[in-house]
Amino acid sequence: MRIIETSKIVEEVEKLCINSNYYLGEDIIFKYKEGITKEESETGKEIFEQLYENAKIAKDFKKPICQDTGMAVVFVELGEEVHINGNLETAINEGVAKGYKKGYLRKSIVKDPLFRENTNDNTPAVIHISIVKGDKLKIVVAPKGFGSENMSQIKMFPPAAGVEGIKEFVLKVVEEAGPNPCPPIIVGVGIGGNFEHSALLAKKALLRNIGDRNKNSYYSELEIELLEKINRLGIGPQGFGGKITALDLFIETYPTHIAGMPVAVNIGCHVNRHKEVLI
Repeated sequence: MRIIETSKIVEEVEKLCINSNYYLGEDIIFKYKEGITKEESETGKEIFEQLYENAKIAKDFKKPICQDTGMAVVFVELGEEVHINGNLETAINEGVAKGYKKGYLRKSIVKDPLFRENTNDNTPAVIHISIVKGDKLKIVVAPKGFGSENMSQIKMFPPAAGVEGIKEFVLKVVEEAGPNPCPPIIVGVGIGGNFEHSALLAKKALLRNIGDRNKNSYYSELEIELLEKINRLGIGPQGFGGKITALDLFIETYPTHIAGMPVAVNIGCHVNRHKEVLI
């Protein structure tokens, strides 16, 4: 049994919170550069130039990419041969609090959804823990802004809705969102499980890198088809029109009940942030 001290987890989560908010993934930066040449709208081209410049400034001057530094969503894969010397969730929240303070990141979390008093340290995080084989601990921090989170939707379909029902729903969600999630967006789609698990699948889908297709060829082709259809909606960068509304779309699936077909769509904005560490 391998022992990992909580002090190590606090240290790593602190760094992940800061780095995910300062340093945008190279896959997204590549799509910004591509958008400068491939977007047909002149306004859209300018927006891609500004997004690229913004990401560069954030990296060079160690500043947040966006003013909304998000709610910290933390995915943990805990090896079954690992013993955490202390409380894992407490350590993660301590790391989040330290990271948001040290990185001068906006604290956006309120203690109660109705009474709205700020916790002042951006905790608690939303933590998802999976037990896996091995003696490693993987932590992914994905700060999620709520401009895009508020545009996400879930629907419980009957099986008869079929794949056409899924396609219509995904396109409807993106069209209704319009410019609100700060396009170009990244779309996570979760199909299957039950009500809450489909939403988790959609969130997990946003952790993939641009161009990382589903291993199942049917869903891989569906990802490409939906991405192309979204980009024909004409919403464009920041909603000013154009042919690039989404940078990518990812689908995750899970077995479900014979009587249902849950579908969740989680929209990520143009700074779809996530950083990870393997301990």
